[in-house]
Amino acid sequence: MTKSLKSLWARFLFQDKGILPTKRLLFVYVILTAALAIAAIGGVSWWYVLTINIVVFLVSLADLFFSPKKSQLKFNRVMPEEMERGLSYVVTIKVDNPSAYTVSYRFIDSLPQSFVHPFPVRGTIAKDSSVKIDYDTTAADRGKYEVNKLYFRYRSLFGLWEKQTTVELPQTVKVIPDLTETRQYLENAQKFLLYEGLKIRKQLSGVGEFAKIRSYVVGDDPRKINWRQTAKLREVMTNEYEPEHGKFITILIDCGRMMGAELKKGNRLEKAIEAAMTVVAAALQKGDYVSVIAFSKEIKVFVPAAKGMAHLQTILQAIYHVQVDAAESNYAAVFQYLEMVQKKRSLLLLFSDVRTFLYEESALVYLKRLRSRHLFFLIGVEDQTLVKRSKAAPTDIQAAMVKSIAQQQLLFKKREKNKWERQGLQMIEAPEEKLAVTAVSHYIEMMNQNLL
Repeated sequence: MTKSLKSLWARFLFQDKGILPTKRLLFVYVILTAALAIAAIGGVSWWYVLTINIVVFLVSLADLFFSPKKSQLKFNRVMPEEMERGLSYVVTIKVDNPSAYTVSYRFIDSLPQSFVHPFPVRGTIAKDSSVKIDYDTTAADRGKYEVNKLYFRYRSLFGLWEKQTTVELPQTVKVIPDLTETRQYLENAQKFLLYEGLKIRKQLSGVGEFAKIRSYVVGDDPRKINWRQTAKLREVMTNEYEPEHGKFITILIDCGRMMGAELKKGNRLEKAIEAAMTVVAAALQKGDYVSVIAFSKEIKVFVPAAKGMAHLQTILQAIYHVQVDAAESNYAAVFQYLEMVQKKRSLLLLFSDVRTFLYEESALVYLKRLRSRHLFFLIGVEDQTLVKRSKAAPTDIQAAMVKSIAQQQLLFKKREKNKWERQGLQMIEAPEEKLAVTAVSHYIEMMNQNLL
């Protein structure tokens, strides 16, 4: 294909500048051609037919003078610099039309392929006016994207010819994890946990830092009654304690091959990152120090420990773009690295695939060393397909075999988990929709029990 033909083809595909005939003009020519063909059969001269076609074509070109020049239209795009994965956002295109002509338009924006494309967007712009055109889009994959060109077509009210212009509007947008659950926790921690059928466990009696003195209510531990304040106020008062602040929490996020398994919404890594961000928010809100390590066959991201809610953005900007690798995870390497960078006792919260982790015998050697200094906890997404097949009715031989194999896999996993837990290494699996709340609940329980 020659360069000119490529340019013409790109023009028809909304990818170049130029002038194109509209369907209305083509319809006029179809009617005219049919009428002239009948006339030609009746004996009208072919020169006459040709002349009529040329005259109609030249008259149609006059339509171009009743639409604005390309240089007259001004464009601007307003879109968020950050978008959360899976959530809908509004993008606004501002168009200034200072000309004396009303135009009908349609346009396509150069969004990345992973975004929802509601194009072409159509409408009308009155003469000597400015309009704001909104459209909704949703990003399916995390990462950093460039949004550059806007392809805009417009025509006059006669609508015989259509002008097309390509506008350079370079912008960068970051697609970050869905932070809906993180916001829900920050708004109301107890409501967030109760919504999923869990509640914040009570801490051990008398353990933690003194918080305040309050009125005694039914169910409080009588041993925590403050008799001095009770005598002074002539009302039963009790001491309230809260977990000690300033603990160290290390979040480990597995980005290996098995974390790419697809779930109902996204994959395992997406759910792990969203749950990890919720735990980070909970820990920072309580005054703990949080560090994050993302890894696969090597360390991808390391964020040193810090406290304060401002650290949440530091972590988010560091891990929002991490993707699943095609390689197996190297647990031994990350635990070895952890020994070097985390000297203080901390809670190691690993988001990974439990089944893959159980096959890593070498990781057990490093974890036994880490256990003397750190508290380890592994959480993964439950394999709903395996659970469903293990509970299916054995209606025929094949179904019975599938059920038997699924139950065998579950028994193996249970046996191996018991072996690791006897070594003091806790593991748990949760449904994908409850991964965040389960992780936060166990974090709070460990803090309240003063296990660190």
